[in-house]
Amino acid sequence: MVATATLCAAETAVAPDADPAFHRLDFWVGNWKVYDAKTGEPDGTNRIEKILRGCAVVENWTEADGSGEGKSLFYYNPANGKWRQVWVTSAGTSKEKEMVAAPAPDAVRFQGEIALRGNRTVLDRTTLQPLPDGRVRQTIEISRDHGATWQVNYDAFYVRDSAR
Repeated sequence: MVATATLCAAETAVAPDADPAFHRLDFWVGNWKVYDAKTGEPDGTNRIEKILRGCAVVENWTEADGSGEGKSLFYYNPANGKWRQVWVTSAGTSKEKEMVAAPAPDAVRFQGEIALRGNRTVLDRTTLQPLPDGRVRQTIEISRDHGATWQVNYDAFYVRDSAR
């Protein structure tokens, strides 16, 4: 087993700093204060950090009132050229998404299917858009009709937190 794992790692290993694909989420790395896009009210904090020598990104979300938290692991697979996200919250909810075409060249978008009770599903997508002023806008949408229409479920601005 060890010999096989070593061989596979040697055949697929890519130096993260040498491959621009591993830097796709670099704009989001840092400590952030997050504000509701409509009301401007604080919504939480988020610490985004590169881990495993740049091979993955971890998200550490905390709600403004401290009542909940969530974590994402984002990772890039050079074999298929795709980024994936796995999200889990302190409430026990989870979802998995894959990077899909983004609405703008500098934005990223992840999309996946969420299983609901009653054998139903909804599509869920998250768009992260870096803005010229250094903020990042995050919009999470759901579709109950297989992507024909989308409803905004969450919309926020990330502002760098220099105090953290």
